[in-house]
Amino acid sequence: MSGQIYSIINGTGSSIPQKIVHNEDFLSNTFYDKSGSIIQSDTHEIIKKFEQITAISERRYIDDNLVTSDIASIAAEDAIKSSNTDPESLDYIIAAHNFGDVRSNNRRTDIVPSIASRVKAKLNIKNPSTVAYDVIFGCPGWLQGVIQADYFIKSGDAKKVMVIGAECLSRVSDMCDRDSMLYSDGAGAVIFEAKESQEPIGILSHAARTDAVEYVKLLEMDKSYNPDENDKELFLKMNGRKLYEYALNYVPQLVKSCIERAKLSLQKINKVLIHQANGKMDDAIMQRLLKLCNLDKCITNLAKLMPMTIKEFGNNSVATLPIMLDLILKNKLNGHEILPGDNIVFASVGAGMSINALTYKAV
Repeated sequence: MSGQIYSIINGTGSSIPQKIVHNEDFLSNTFYDKSGSIIQSDTHEIIKKFEQITAISERRYIDDNLVTSDIASIAAEDAIKSSNTDPESLDYIIAAHNFGDVRSNNRRTDIVPSIASRVKAKLNIKNPSTVAYDVIFGCPGWLQGVIQADYFIKSGDAKKVMVIGAECLSRVSDMCDRDSMLYSDGAGAVIFEAKESQEPIGILSHAARTDAVEYVKLLEMDKSYNPDENDKELFLKMNGRKLYEYALNYVPQLVKSCIERAKLSLQKINKVLIHQANGKMDDAIMQRLLKLCNLDKCITNLAKLMPMTIKEFGNNSVATLPIMLDLILKNKLNGHEILPGDNIVFASVGAGMSINALTYKAV
């Protein structure tokens, strides 16, 4: 008796910039508030409070001569090599990002041609049936690309799909805004392939939502907080307090729903890979999820259940989840591992506002 077609991970890769920017490197910055006034608090105290809240002590920036499509290509090539995949056999290349190839000397968004097409060209993939396109979906973009890949595979339209998450947030950060310390650069890539099985494996379920009417402006582009800066330049801006409240109210519910769609319970989940936006927020989301599942008194070791990379890598948007996955599968993340049969939950939240989640059974 034949089984069903499932989407499984066949290879992963990442590109983590070498340039490390420590919190102390922001000591010379002058920070402004939203009204354009200089924040009078001591910069040492601003940075100390920032690290206590976010858990970020350093982040990575790409070199000036590189752009997003460069590090996306490096991650993609790494995934191809790790999976021993013939790149010409890829049916789709899906690239998640939000700002395109923003150059170090020009902040204008450049997304024509698409980042995915640029990656295909850089990798010299000549097969015209390898369709390359981009996903713009805020920080949850990579995971949304994975959801699309799963639909392609299960419909029979594709056998192999590579999903890339790449971002250079350092190029769109307002260094006069305290939130600039959150952002980082990086890229990750994962190749999914079709596998027939009589037992559920690979991607088991997914869920997503967008709450635009009330929350669309929690993350947006706007001018620098420094009134002396060129007001024609746009930078990433965030309403941190409202975003925190939104995430706590809606992410746990969606993750719980996604787990239940897979006919699992949180007790059966071995790892929760959540977008690394803010250490305090991620901890609070997990605590809320545990409470929703009546496990808040049973599971106390969150560090084992929920791996964290934010301390060293900061928030690199769509690259967070694929980089974390690559590090775990290659035994490079603090002893974390994913074994055959383990159930994994991925979750992300970001501009839109959008949330998504996905459950996966390792093979």
